[in-house]
Amino acid sequence: MMDRGMTSKDNVAWLQRTGRRYLIGATKQELKKCGPHLQDARDWKQVRDGIEAKICPKPDGTETFLLVRSTERRSQGTSDARAICQAHRRRAGEPDCQAGLRVEWTARPEWDDWSRCSEGCYVLRTNVGDWTPQQLWGTYIQLTEAEAAFRIHKTELSLRPIWHQRPDRVNAHILVCFLAYMLWKTLEQWQIRAGLGNSPRTILDELGTIQSTDVILPLATKPEREIRLRCVVRPDRSQAALLDHLGLRLPKRLQPRIP
Repeated sequence: MMDRGMTSKDNVAWLQRTGRRYLIGATKQELKKCGPHLQDARDWKQVRDGIEAKICPKPDGTETFLLVRSTERRSQGTSDARAICQAHRRRAGEPDCQAGLRVEWTARPEWDDWSRCSEGCYVLRTNVGDWTPQQLWGTYIQLTEAEAAFRIHKTELSLRPIWHQRPDRVNAHILVCFLAYMLWKTLEQWQIRAGLGNSPRTILDELGTIQSTDVILPLATKPEREIRLRCVVRPDRSQAALLDHLGLRLPKRLQPRIP
């Protein structure tokens, strides 16, 4: 899977030459080729609330196009286009005091028609011919999860890329990032099952103030020696309720690390 930023002719040719199955974002030029299908009200399938998709074969038979239209995207796009047009209308006819110039503009009806037809739509291209619209769209949308993972590495996990100079260090950094992300996703799924939403950062912030304390007691018989007890501070009421929902029990003591 690739978004449209990686769908160069060379990349697509390599995918086809090596017999890869692919599902990639197509350009706006490809969307224009699907204009008649966009205007046809038949065969659209709802893949999620506010999302409809429609399969149409490429004329040469080598690929399949998946047209997708989003109610949310259409609403946002319409609002943006309306704001731009209003701004142009306000500026039109206003003379430039310094140069004595003015800008005049007119609307192109054919462009306006295409804008209304394609607003909120995008197209995917694939050589997988036996999947339903729901399967194709559900698979492609996983890219958003991958992008979210990269953002988590930079923000919540604070694991920004480091320019290592040796392959073993690169591999070690990738391993640490992978393990950290797996722990993050595990906590997220744990949180969801407990009915606590899906924001691990909230859990970490809430439980992050729980500390352990070392209690050091000298031996009366041997002053040169001491007893060290590592105790866990009791959670407050909200922390205790959160731990209870997660099914966790804090130990009263921890085994101190032996240097």
